[in-house]
Amino acid sequence: MVMTGEKTGFRKKFIGDKAFYKMVLLVAVPIMIQNGITNFVSLLDNIMIGRIGTEQMSGAAIVNQLVFVYNLCIFGGVSGAGIFTAQFFGQKNHEGIRQTFRYKLWLAAILTGLTVGLFLTAGDSLIGMYLKGEGTAEAIAATRAYGMQYLKIMLLGLPAFMLVQVYASTLRECGETVLPMKAGVTAVLVNLVFNYLLIYGKFCFPVLGVRGAAIATVLSRYVEAAIVLSWTHRHTKKNPFAAGLYSTMKVPLELTKKILIKGTPLLVNETLWAAAMAMLTQCYSVRGLNVVAALNISNTINNVFNIVFIALGDSVAILVGQLLGAGKMKEARDTDNKMIAFSVMCCTGVALIMLAMAPLFPKLYNTNAGAKSLARQFIMVTAIFMPQNAFLHAAYFTLRSGGKTIITFLFDSVFIWCVSVPIAYILSRFTGLPVIAIYTLVQLGDILKCIVGFVLVKKGVWMHNIVS
Repeated sequence: MVMTGEKTGFRKKFIGDKAFYKMVLLVAVPIMIQNGITNFVSLLDNIMIGRIGTEQMSGAAIVNQLVFVYNLCIFGGVSGAGIFTAQFFGQKNHEGIRQTFRYKLWLAAILTGLTVGLFLTAGDSLIGMYLKGEGTAEAIAATRAYGMQYLKIMLLGLPAFMLVQVYASTLRECGETVLPMKAGVTAVLVNLVFNYLLIYGKFCFPVLGVRGAAIATVLSRYVEAAIVLSWTHRHTKKNPFAAGLYSTMKVPLELTKKILIKGTPLLVNETLWAAAMAMLTQCYSVRGLNVVAALNISNTINNVFNIVFIALGDSVAILVGQLLGAGKMKEARDTDNKMIAFSVMCCTGVALIMLAMAPLFPKLYNTNAGAKSLARQFIMVTAIFMPQNAFLHAAYFTLRSGGKTIITFLFDSVFIWCVSVPIAYILSRFTGLPVIAIYTLVQLGDILKCIVGFVLVKKGVWMHNIVS
């Protein structure tokens, strides 16, 4: 009898009904499809470059790691205001949504300008940081040259990327997840077609290699921006915030202060987290150019599989944020418990598929046997830790939904800089451990983070309405 009661209690707390999963999937699946297609095309893009040669693939991979820091910087910037957007939407406050949109636009424009300036003046030095390991002088010089070719063209796409992030994040926070998905699908198809035409020079197009891959990415960014912006402003009945959006670019000082207080830790967090990921890659790269190539192969397929817990985490932020904005605290906690359990369960299944694919995927690349073997091992280790990462991601977005951005800052980027990076730095430079052992020990360090996340979520420190 006691066991039955425990089962019933567990089911009630962590398992939802059909209506619950339908609600979650209506939000998560469009995000999943958009991210999935984007990452799948990035995977094909990566394979196409990888079939030209190791130096081209490594050069593009290093630049993508650096651009990733910018991407997350923008994501963190719009996410801070997005907490307010989701709760304003819960209140049906359209003027509040307009004001948060304007804040996002100003911040994203400033961040983009600073990034372009940094890459134009220090791009070569930043790429050189990843070329310290074993490898011939010719291979290192070629990797650096291909990286610079790729970087200069990729900078042209940053303004379009910025606009898409500002608009698409606002649409999602207002419950419109399908249009950003459709725009993303169209953009990645454009990217895929022009990758094929410009990397290999098909149908009378010139053979441009890595430059062709960068041009295709930039074209796809502007196609996506055109679709998202034109649809938003043509459907003002569905998107009331778009009416009079640019009648002024002023943001009320009081709201700016509130967003800065809540949002700056998010912006700093995402930037420091992305910089930490770049630093971790740099630590692993001191073991040689094969590690750079293997990590690129591994990260490419990891990104495709990671879409499940990323989309479910985004859904936590949206659905729980809306419930908190509407003052439904008990319902917010119940929804959060079930969504975290659902994310971990889904990602356990995904991890098994990833383990099965680990020996097969690296064979698609035109690189040496050492890089392929390392890539297989990286993929397997990442798969084993995927359920752990699913829990961490959902816990992070739970804390963020209630505006606990200082806590998320400590939980995320402070942890990675104080625990993960020192582990990688010390082990890569002062021991003879193989790179796979170092990578595994860094993942094991996150167990401490899981314990902290579990305690914070259970205590309910995130249950706050910040727009009332």
